Amino acid sequence: MTVLPPLAWLQAFEAAARLMSFTAAGEELCISQSAVSQRIRLLEGRLGEPLFIRHPNTLSLTETGLAWLPSVQGAFEMLTESTAEVFGKKLAEPVLIRSTPVMQHYWLSARLASWCRSISDDGFKLVTAVWPRDFSVEDVDFEVRYGRGQWPGVEAVSLGEETLEPVCTPELAKQLSSPDDLGLTTLIHSAGFDVGWPAWLARFNRSALEHKHSRLTCDTQLSAIAIAREGVGVALVHSRWLDQLEPALISPFKHLSPSQRQVIAREGFWLARSKQKPVRPDANALWQWLIDSEDNERERERSASE
Repeated sequence: MTVLPPLAWLQAFEAAARLMSFTAAGEELCISQSAVSQRIRLLEGRLGEPLFIRHPNTLSLTETGLAWLPSVQGAFEMLTESTAEVFGKKLAEPVLIRSTPVMQHYWLSARLASWCRSISDDGFKLVTAVWPRDFSVEDVDFEVRYGRGQWPGVEAVSLGEETLEPVCTPELAKQLSSPDDLGLTTLIHSAGFDVGWPAWLARFNRSALEHKHSRLTCDTQLSAIAIAREGVGVALVHSRWLDQLEPALISPFKHLSPSQRQVIAREGFWLARSKQKPVRPDANALWQWLIDSEDNERERERSASE
């Protein structure tokens, strides 16, 4: 009876033959290039024949390697299919979610924690993106995007209208009795916002204040919040974060009504997913739960304000 080589050796062969690179195979298998090379040398020693021709900068398969590769790949495919058939959801890929940094930090993380504690212990993977070019619904189950919700081939669900207002440390707030005083400090900008400091200052006919003092621009709102915590200046942030930012950061113009101190953003946060890509049941369950939890939160806020 023929004894099969170790599975790790077969994995190294299949990956290297498919990728035509020991280095790329190592990255895929999370081992070093030298470990891949060693496993293949051991495999060739066990089989008694070379499987690869090592060129100075490339690889190619020997006739034996070419003949054997389809059988090895077929065996792995059969093993994958039978494992999924027997164990099913237990070994399913985790739900993959992409989100902006600030939404991940202040909105998504708490909801995912609640989902894990009380609804499901299914796994998920969270990745971060900042700029529009970083987003693509084709390679994730769904995303939390910022924009106007008009993306071709994308199903988008609004997470509510957004407003922006200034925040700073309580110490700095004591020096800011009116918008005129903003000329005495630094305005912290978040790049990429459709509405920002120019729109907020224009409401008070104070557009010139934007250039009256030093200007600081961050590539994410999360960075702007972190710098504002250091007392450097005043950041313009989404009002939905204010309760979570206090007491480290507060609105310096609380004496003004919300309609005065807040400016309506023309963009907002959206749950987004591909209209063409098949929806996995576990991903759809989390998607709907996030929508319902946001609707419930909005309803509680409305009831509290009445």
